[in-house]
Amino acid sequence: MKIAVCIKQVPTRDWQPKLTDDRTWIREQDATYEMNEPDAYALEEALRLKERLGGEVVVCSAGPARVAQVLREALARGADRALHVQDDGLASCDAFVVAGALAGAMKDEAFDLVLTGLQSDDQGFAQTGVILAETLGFSHATIVMEVQAPSTGSGPGQLRVKRELEGGWFQWVTLPTPAVLTIQSGINQLRYATLKGIMAAKKKEICTSAPSAPVTPHQQIVSLYVPAKSQKTQLIDGTPAEAAKALVARLRDDARVI
Repeated sequence: MKIAVCIKQVPTRDWQPKLTDDRTWIREQDATYEMNEPDAYALEEALRLKERLGGEVVVCSAGPARVAQVLREALARGADRALHVQDDGLASCDAFVVAGALAGAMKDEAFDLVLTGLQSDDQGFAQTGVILAETLGFSHATIVMEVQAPSTGSGPGQLRVKRELEGGWFQWVTLPTPAVLTIQSGINQLRYATLKGIMAAKKKEICTSAPSAPVTPHQQIVSLYVPAKSQKTQLIDGTPAEAAKALVARLRDDARVI
């Protein structure tokens, strides 16, 4: 089975965002970056499918030159090769443009399965995988918690996946391949790159290409801001009975939680 995994490089979660002067994006030169966590689970699921069924895992990413860092990390974890659609403008583009750039690089690869994380940790649109499926003409399923792919000779071209719904419900879906699946975090236990894997990654191929179409955003970020701290700690004086009565009144009238 030939599997593609779309990964994104995002700012680390413990980094405090600093905005540009026009307040339309973050100061990328001040940020530290890591692999998007949901995409890491998608990569792990692809590697497990390869170990069970054989084949190839190709990691794909769209963004500036710094994206090569997470591609090398994915190769060190066990991916076979990488595709990098390189353009500085892709760092802040909307899901439609990113999906189009990825589809342009992937269209001639004849993938059986494409995995993405459910959403990115920075913008969180959860749309790139869905739009990618439509662009490639593949079937798709979202919020996937389990993937059952047939072994060789047991009815090719079918996948059975478990989707997470609201309220603790789940849904089993059968769909034909080629397919795109967006993977939920926690589907598996992540592996770490070994020293052997890190050394091997240095010899693996990263194929870099330019976007097949102009990088023209369909959406524009008008303004970004850091939420202001508006709540302050309030101390309630008096006897325990008086304090309890005052607390209930605050919860009922001000917070409206009872």
